[in-house]
Amino acid sequence: MEISPKADPPVCKIIDYSKFKYEQKKKQKEIKAKTQKTVIKEIRFGPNTDDHDFNFKLNHAIKFLKEGAKVKAFVHFVGRTIVFKERGEILLLKFAQALEEYGKVELLPKLEGKRMSIILSPKPTTKKK
Repeated sequence: MEISPKADPPVCKIIDYSKFKYEQKKKQKEIKAKTQKTVIKEIRFGPNTDDHDFNFKLNHAIKFLKEGAKVKAFVHFVGRTIVFKERGEILLLKFAQALEEYGKVELLPKLEGKRMSIILSPKPTTKKK
């Protein structure tokens, strides 16, 4: 096994190949375990969502963002409510504005079929020393 190919002369070492493969696999597994998994929480609205329901869901979103999860808020248009696209967009923008201090908008309101969605990611927390 070549250890340092750029050295003069190149450094080589005789090793057990199966042991080498095992240790490489072990290192990869350790690196994979340390990576952070992104969690996406979804919050569903209707185009005619009332203030109380909006505030209730807003509190849930704040909790999710504080925990470090991303929040995907969407307005689901059922039947003829698709004519209220503007209302849905206004609702999502109001939602994003209310969560401004807890997270930042990753994806602006976008209509996909019968859903208009927005994605918010948590603001990075500063570590105190």
